[in-house]
Amino acid sequence: MILISLLGILLALSIDSVFGDPKNKFHPTAWVGTLIGKLVPLIKNHNPTIEKLGGMILTILITALVATVLYFLNDSLYYLNLFDFNSMTTVITMIFSIIVTGVLLKTTIAIKGMEKHAAIIMQAVSKDNLDDARTKLSMIVKRDTRNLDRQHIISGTLESISENTVDGIIGPLFYFTIFGLPGAFIYRTINTIDSMIGYKTDLFRNLGWFGANCDMILNFLPARITSLVMIFAVMILRGDWRHSLEIMRNDCKKTESPNAGYPMAVMAGALSAKFEKLNHYVLGNGNLELTENHVKSAISIMKLTIILFCALFAVPMIILLSYMGWGIHA
Repeated sequence: MILISLLGILLALSIDSVFGDPKNKFHPTAWVGTLIGKLVPLIKNHNPTIEKLGGMILTILITALVATVLYFLNDSLYYLNLFDFNSMTTVITMIFSIIVTGVLLKTTIAIKGMEKHAAIIMQAVSKDNLDDARTKLSMIVKRDTRNLDRQHIISGTLESISENTVDGIIGPLFYFTIFGLPGAFIYRTINTIDSMIGYKTDLFRNLGWFGANCDMILNFLPARITSLVMIFAVMILRGDWRHSLEIMRNDCKKTESPNAGYPMAVMAGALSAKFEKLNHYVLGNGNLELTENHVKSAISIMKLTIILFCALFAVPMIILLSYMGWGIHA
């Protein structure tokens, strides 16, 4: 199983780099989102306590459903590879397991999708079509984008790239490394619930509080590990890694989220930029005008961070857990 886990990661990253995200009708995360959308109206309530309880039940039920399906699938792959087949059948079984693992793991990560969406936003900005850029940005951030100027649109894009490095890539890989496919899918499910109803608004304040707090807990380690690896990536790319570290130390706690500030502050420092969410926070002390080149640099840092995370954490951890007899990878 150790080889299946390692090659599964490689296959997932390869599929993403070539094909990007599948259409929603083939995407498990989109299925979860559809299920959430159908259940939310059923548990809305004027009583805040009942609504909080409903949000808790929704989160637990959907996560339990996903965990159960992926647990039995992962277990089936594990035991399938324990059978003593003839050599040819064993090879076919292993290849099948690698393909299933890689394809499913890919659905929990979004590298090319983030790069593509950032490019679409910047195309609109370069054409001075700020209305279109605001609309595109609203699809990947929670803030009100209707009145953002050019600089705040680019800032929002850069912040999203930074945060997505954790939410959409390192987070799923981190939990896959330790808990296999069930871990990656549970993380992604909680993250999807948070992105849909984890807003501090009158509409979702009570309904999404449990999911938002679960997401906060799950992201605690990935956010901090990602930030440290990202600083190493900046160093390799010959950027000002010391400035990244300084900004992370100074600004990481300025965001409402106890986790999001870490990768965003590192990225702001790496780009010598200033990220600003109006009336909420300012990260970094840069005074340069944000341009498309900043976005391209951020994408490069994101991609190298992923490679370094796999090399420095995922692969060694899978080998160690396998050596210790951990069932997921043994």
